[in-house]
Formats: sequence, structure tokens, C-alpha cells
Amino acid sequence: MTQSSGPSGSVVPAPDGGAVTPDAGDPSDDRACTVHEGMRRLVQLLPRVMRGMRRRPDETVELQGVALGPRHGSVLALVRDGERSVGSLAAEVNLNLATVSGLVADLERAGFVERSPDASDRRRTLVRVVPGNQSTVDLWLEGATAPILRALNHLDPQERAVFVKAMSLLEAELNGSPSFCPAEQDG
Repeated sequence: MTQSSGPSGSVVPAPDGGAVTPDAGDPSDDRACTVHEGMRRLVQLLPRVMRGMRRRPDETVELQGVALGPRHGSVLALVRDGERSVGSLAAEVNLNLATVSGLVADLERAGFVERSPDASDRRRTLVRVVPGNQSTVDLWLEGATAPILRALNHLDPQERAVFVKAMSLLEAELNGSPSFCPAEQDG
């Protein structure tokens, strides 16, 4: 059985008896790996990534008297791409309608979005970025997602597509939801 050095210098057997692999935290390692090597790396990396992501949400930003956090960023990122109904936003961020409606109200008070009734179905409320505020929305989102953007900038377009597809598949497996991958629809 092949062994590799673990994060603390201890010897760790590779689960599949495959090649020796560097520490999971080595971002320069772009060699192909077996499924088991990839799993071992991810099992080491994902808790560190989650800890880092959990630290960032505590950094709420106050804008025009409204405290905006990571959930606001998730909703705003979706609205940035085009007008959406509150119901579709709730489904995409996996929150209930009342919670998303509150997030949209906060974003409206902060001046990022505006709500209007759907002309074809008055029961639906549509949300869009306030005309002329796209650059302000982009700046706020860039600050809120800076670590993710910096990491994605290290990848070429094909690598980004593979990464997003892999994360979509993992999310679907963990949550039992259908996988959605924009890269598959573009090409």
C-alpha cells in the first residue's frame, strides 16, 4: 500500500493504494488523481474551506442603516443577473418565502433593488436591480465574494467550468436535489 505524508508530517496510507500525493492544501498540485485521492484531498480541504466561509458571514456590512450579510449577497447575486420573482429566489437559495421577502426588503431599503407586481400575475412580486445601480451592486458583490473571485481567477475558463460542475454535483448529492450547472447549458 502506498503511503503519503499527512498535514502534520505523519505517514498516511492512500485509501486506494495509488500514487503518493502532496498535502491537500497545496494549490499548485494540478496533477490528475484517482477518485480516492480526490476524496482524501476534499475530506481534508472542505472543513478548512467551511471554517473560512463561516468566518466571513460574521462580517455584516451596514449600508444606509441596513445590516447586510451573506444571505443578502446570495439573493442580490441572483437578482443581478436579471429580474426574478421572490418565489424563484426563495427556491434557489433554499429559504422560505417570508425570509427571502425580508431579505429583499432589506436590499430595497439599502437602495440595491426594487420590487414590483408581475403584470401577468398580480400575486407574484418581481425584484430587479434599481436602474443605474448595476455598478454599485457589482462593487458590493465583489467585496462580499472577494476570496471566491480571487480563487476562481487562478483557473482558466475550462477549469472554472469543471470546478463549478463538481461543486454542483456535490451539492446535489448532499442535498438530494437535481444538479444545475450553467456550464452544461452554455456549450
